Amino acid sequence: QLQLVESGGGLVQAGGSLRLSCAASGRIYAMGWFRQVPGKEREFVAAISWSGQSTKYADSVKGRFTISRDNAKNIVYLQMNSLKPEDTAVYYCASGNFFSVSIPVVDGWGQGTQVTVSS
Repeated sequence: QLQLVESGGGLVQAGGSLRLSCAASGRIYAMGWFRQVPGKEREFVAAISWSGQSTKYADSVKGRFTISRDNAKNIVYLQMNSLKPEDTAVYYCASGNFFSVSIPVVDGWGQGTQVTVSS
């Protein structure tokens, strides 16, 4: 059964950096990161194909966030630089289909990790 566990969240000042990790068990394919704040819908952040050849980012994080993966360890990363207070959210990793589709198709979610960016 698919299991995803996020780590690396925390408190950081605006302009700082964090790297989130998602450790997966079971078979995974493309991976993505999403985020959610209280009272808001969960939103797409970034995705990476199984091979790592293709990546996709939300406009709000382009140029600041980088998604990568280590298939040998079954880990996907989200490097977050130049963080802004509006990046504050619970970040979730997910396995699914995020390419060649108009809407993401998620097979499983992690439990989430809190990222808080202070001004």
